[in-house]
Amino acid sequence: MDKDVHQGFETLAIHAGQEPDLTTGAVVPPIHQTSTYKQDGVGLLRAGYEYSRAGNPTRTALEVCLAEVEGGARGLAFASGLAAEDTLLRALCRPGDHVIIPGDAYGGTYRLFTKVAEPWGLVQDPVPLGDLDAVRAAVRPETKIIWVETPTNPLLGIADLAALASVAHEAGALLVVDNTFASPYLQRPLTLGADVVMHSTTKYIGGHSDTVGGALVTASAELGERLAYYQNAMGGVAGPFDCWLTLRGLKTLGVRMDRHCANATAVADMLSGREEVRSVLYPGLPEHPGHGIAAKQMKAFGGMVSFRMGSEEEAVRVCESTKLFILGESLGGVESLIEHPGRMTHASAKGSPLEVPGDLVRLSVGIEDVDDLLRDLERAITAATR
Repeated sequence: MDKDVHQGFETLAIHAGQEPDLTTGAVVPPIHQTSTYKQDGVGLLRAGYEYSRAGNPTRTALEVCLAEVEGGARGLAFASGLAAEDTLLRALCRPGDHVIIPGDAYGGTYRLFTKVAEPWGLVQDPVPLGDLDAVRAAVRPETKIIWVETPTNPLLGIADLAALASVAHEAGALLVVDNTFASPYLQRPLTLGADVVMHSTTKYIGGHSDTVGGALVTASAELGERLAYYQNAMGGVAGPFDCWLTLRGLKTLGVRMDRHCANATAVADMLSGREEVRSVLYPGLPEHPGHGIAAKQMKAFGGMVSFRMGSEEEAVRVCESTKLFILGESLGGVESLIEHPGRMTHASAKGSPLEVPGDLVRLSVGIEDVDDLLRDLERAITAATR
């Protein structure tokens, strides 16, 4: 696609990698639901495709689009976000290497590092990434990756990506950023110095809670080629129908994120005014400790809001009392979700340094009518604290 013509995010999301079909003129790329391809001679591949683990035209369209919207050189699509993470660790690390992870990382990421990669020989340290001195102190000669979430899941912590990129590169390490919560519409870590961006495309990029997927986007073509080798060798690739659904979701990411952010801001403001709520965690609030950095590196503050009730029992009752907010795991879909991280998405971190507060409630604020969402939460909080 001609970058001199198509520069805006929404234009890239709709058109990058998705030219009308040459045979039929269809404006939507077809689903190439095939495992193998006819070769024009022994070893003579038509359009470079031989077997769909190695490459599939529908997956290629998604990978090109992901690279364009993140401002990267190479995009790679996987069967899940954790499949993307695992492939990256196996490609870039060896037994004895060291990785710095967020002190409040996603529970699934923590489980992968501690239960899967650690027995293999990878060493990890959870560090509060908002404290640059703590990050510098944690760096070792064998540190290969500083792994970042910003905002973090579920405590909505903010890390300074440009500063962390400097710390990583001074140490000869790579900065890898899980950009799932922000999405490429709100934040582009590669432009701030990151080397790799990771996504659970299940979430905001897919946006409709109907497909599971993951992605890696690299700043350099060379690193992208290295990861592509491992993607094929390990085989955790996204299927063509999942790629097609993810591409369809990506087309509307911009307009959806605008509504997610507007609704989340209204929810955070309402919660801040409720005396039953102990604290509200949302980077869009001026009192949030990461507000200034988030305002600098994000277009808006996202659709995720967490809050603390003061007791675990009240938090659980709030989660069980909503009618419109659906009690469920995951996030980033058009529908609003509510969950208790300590007993649900982050149960794997219980008893660890990453254990989340028992009174924490996490919201994925959807794109419904905001007044309906506010009434639902207000009723639930009142019912839970009687």
